[in-house]
Amino acid sequence: MPFIVNTESERAEMLHAIGVETFDDLIADIPEEIRLKRALDILPSCDEPQVKRLLEGLAAANRSTSDYVSYLGGGAYDHFIPTAIKSIVSRSEFYTAYTPYQAEVSQGTLQAIYEYQSLICRLYEMDVTNASMYDGATALAEAVLMAINVTGRSHVVVAGKLHPYNSAVLKTYLEASGHTAVIQNVLHDGVGDISALKGLVNNTVAAVVVQQPNFYGCLEDVEAIGAIAHENGALFVVSADPLSLGVLAAPGSYGADIAVGEGQPLGTPQSFGGPYLGIFSVKQALVRKIPGRLVGMTKDRDGEDGFILTLQTREQHIRREKATSNICSNQALNALQAAVYLSLLGKEGLQQVAAQSAQKAHYLAGKIAALPRFSLKFTAPFFREFVVETPIPASVVIERLLENKLFAGYDLAAHGETGLLIAVTEKRTKDELDRFVEYLALIAN
Repeated sequence: MPFIVNTESERAEMLHAIGVETFDDLIADIPEEIRLKRALDILPSCDEPQVKRLLEGLAAANRSTSDYVSYLGGGAYDHFIPTAIKSIVSRSEFYTAYTPYQAEVSQGTLQAIYEYQSLICRLYEMDVTNASMYDGATALAEAVLMAINVTGRSHVVVAGKLHPYNSAVLKTYLEASGHTAVIQNVLHDGVGDISALKGLVNNTVAAVVVQQPNFYGCLEDVEAIGAIAHENGALFVVSADPLSLGVLAAPGSYGADIAVGEGQPLGTPQSFGGPYLGIFSVKQALVRKIPGRLVGMTKDRDGEDGFILTLQTREQHIRREKATSNICSNQALNALQAAVYLSLLGKEGLQQVAAQSAQKAHYLAGKIAALPRFSLKFTAPFFREFVVETPIPASVVIERLLENKLFAGYDLAAHGETGLLIAVTEKRTKDELDRFVEYLALIAN
């Protein structure tokens, strides 16, 4: 894309046409704290060999989970990705496939999406899954908007500890649509307080939202939360980690009306935060309100199976005021990765990955809790992630262990809290776990 230089008069003309006086007026909704207030630090022009050396030097400064042992979590996890996945999704018919509006020339892409939808329905025990959303955060926000539209109510209750980034996206979505009433339930020992929740949910609440496991890795009492939601006529929205469903109950089994999640653990690399895919599933009664694309299977005039985009047309999303959502695309390549991952592992493989992650996390948590001056912040049950209180700031622990080629975890100080959030996956060996404890012991002493 070429850089087109605009004169000051041309910029003023464009701003006037938009209906604002200055560029700052145009970006007034962007918070001041994330705006760049300085000039860009750009090097002088270079020739091609200089640019190549510069980029190679920058790349060499990166340290990935191939170089370091990782205990990072908080929404993106270092699970093993079978080599076959990259080989399959790199095939040209998948890698470069255009948006499948023309069904007759997109049968392969449509079938791949249909297989993904079917696998997620089985995993989450829901009736209908769409072709995917942009990521887990937008899937959750879309689920809440959908609940508001379906019920005609205006309040939303978050039952436990939601990921702060998901909370921020939800707040942005609701403010943009004129809804701002999000109520956070009281937290106790890392999970939502059920008694307090009963006092918050009434006939003005459109949705009760819960993340399972929650941001701290703790397991919420989802059955009790769902019962409270339904007793008051609210929709029950569950954001569930798909990989955890190898050992935990599926959202559909405990009454979720809408189930969403971040699909990154299913065969997508962490990749500095994306692209990922948002999982979005509903019960049959809500199928005509589902956002995004939906692929169905039918028969052609010769009686052969065929695949089509169903219920929602491209035109619906062009007419924004009538659309169920303004998200009219999907993460097809990432969804394909998830489908291939689930197909390669199968039911037993997914159970093994989830079980190993949980067992190794509990082994490590027990070892760390036995160290002097270290303790687990919460006693609530957890899956593969837990919070540790450290004798020195978590940021210092992280910095020191980088010297030992370890990503020690996620510092909760980023969200105004204390503690180190540690995630353990099936990739971690007993030797790696024990060495991590040894390094923490040195810090404790």
